Amino acid sequence: MKFWGVRGSIPTPGPKTVRFGGNTSCVEVRSNGQIIILDAGTGLRALGQALLAEFKNQPLNLTLLLTHTHWDHIQGLPFFGPIYDSRCRLRILGCEGARKGLVSVLTGQMESTYFPVPFDKLPSNIEIEELKKYDFKIGSVRVRAQRAHHPGTCVGYRLITPRGSVAYFPDSEPQPGGEDQEMIQFLNGTDVLILDSQYDALEYKRHAGWGHGCVDDSVAVALAANVKRLCLFHHDPERSDKQVDAFLKHARQLVSAQRAKLKVDAAREGMVIRLGGKS
Repeated sequence: MKFWGVRGSIPTPGPKTVRFGGNTSCVEVRSNGQIIILDAGTGLRALGQALLAEFKNQPLNLTLLLTHTHWDHIQGLPFFGPIYDSRCRLRILGCEGARKGLVSVLTGQMESTYFPVPFDKLPSNIEIEELKKYDFKIGSVRVRAQRAHHPGTCVGYRLITPRGSVAYFPDSEPQPGGEDQEMIQFLNGTDVLILDSQYDALEYKRHAGWGHGCVDDSVAVALAANVKRLCLFHHDPERSDKQVDAFLKHARQLVSAQRAKLKVDAAREGMVIRLGGKS
């Protein structure tokens, strides 16, 4: 898997975010010939350029899994190069997202008021499907979805591949009381957990109910679920590289205090993780 966007809420380019990156949520997962994309934040633009450069004149067959339709998770779609190639086939899966449905949300942001190219003029083959089942397969990859604790309709995903599993919850707030048994059970034994860790403990107290988590709770959930590797994700727009480093240091100290084996990283653009292998 490769991280193309790790930031929350809004893109934040600039000198303070160079190292971890300023693009919003987008992660690429490859397994047995399948290319699965998790969310369509602004990181999707660079991924599209990379795919076109890599595959050149070959047709692309892609699957995009959307956690929800808040803008920072869909705003990269109009700038995704492959959708302007007639040989591209893109299947988009997600929840309804709004009263008028997922199709309306995704095509609406490309109306002439907002964007010069209307969705129905795209030359690529795009299928948009609302999730009917929360357990399905994409090739040899089993995908399970679960509702996340976030305003509106939002899910997280667990991808179970022949080489291991990855769970992706970019926007998720911990349940009151410090324990979320449903989440812990869903994540149990995950090899890599990409989890919303936007706040520190003090910030979280001021933002309870906003639908985002904190570093302390991320570590607690990962430890309770016997996760092997935790990637702190959805970095706050105000968070500088130096501050993300401090979050990461704190998370590792929490793990060390428990004498646990959990490996913790802070997600950054360009970072690659190989399930069952080295990073």
